[in-house]
Amino acid sequence: MRLVVTGAAGFLGSHLTDRLLAEGHGVVGIDSLITGTRRNLAHLREESRFTFLEQDVSEPIEIEGEVDGVLHFASPASPVDYLRFPIQTLEAGALGTRNALGLARARGARLLLASTSEVYGDPLVHPQSESYWGNVNPIGPRSVYDEAKRFAEAITMAYHREFGVDTRIVRIFNTYGPRMRPDDGRVVSNFIVQALRGEPLTVYGDGSQSRSFCFVSDLVEGIWRLFNADIHEPVNLGNPGEYTIRELSDLVLAATGSASAVEERPLPTDDPRVRCPDISQAAARLDWAPRIPLEDGLRRTVEYFRENRPSARPGAAPG
Repeated sequence: MRLVVTGAAGFLGSHLTDRLLAEGHGVVGIDSLITGTRRNLAHLREESRFTFLEQDVSEPIEIEGEVDGVLHFASPASPVDYLRFPIQTLEAGALGTRNALGLARARGARLLLASTSEVYGDPLVHPQSESYWGNVNPIGPRSVYDEAKRFAEAITMAYHREFGVDTRIVRIFNTYGPRMRPDDGRVVSNFIVQALRGEPLTVYGDGSQSRSFCFVSDLVEGIWRLFNADIHEPVNLGNPGEYTIRELSDLVLAATGSASAVEERPLPTDDPRVRCPDISQAAARLDWAPRIPLEDGLRRTVEYFRENRPSARPGAAPG
């Protein structure tokens, strides 16, 4: 197949691009590079089946030749990024998704939308299943990302119902691994960078809020299975193992061998108290479950940051 990946130079997009090429397909990668980096794709310079276009997906997407699938991952995706680029985040979710759907419709291609667990907001149901409608503040600081993805899901389903576009929607929970930016503001990269520098680990609130952490290779496997499945409704992908932020800080200190202290700061507005996926749909319909234990994934991620010493300081907002 010939596949288009938007956001291809980002953390997830670059890993997904690698997987698609490994499966034998051709890939056209698109990225505006406001949060992605060419470094994530540098190893593909001599790959004849890969083409890169530097473009904002909020502008019309024009691809010559055959297109069999569109995987729409373009968007700032960490709190630091979408709070710094609020308008671009909304445009990527609205205009970018419309343009990706328009390309898929014009070429008779399948489209997979990368949505997020953020559509559940600060959930009142735990763990979160796909049937839960969420508890989102539509005008809070995080709404630029939450509502962009909720709109993206709505227009994706509208194109499926109105025009028969063959669509998929994945709701991605916290993901980590190599190629995370040291300054992206996500809690795993924040903690690792701070620990390697011997700086205090920044915990927001008292650290009792919980998250689940899925290693990137596990997530990409689930995305590929969903792309090839006949499922149009949203599907959660993430690791159902639940950890408090305090527990994560202890695991990072152990993985890095750091003696860093832990420093508490006020909890940001609308920061979710709990976040954990119900993956029963993915297990039943995709035969998928994450395989990489958190300790193992953290070790691999620490190795990446040791080999790519970060010069930027971690972001100020939690992941």
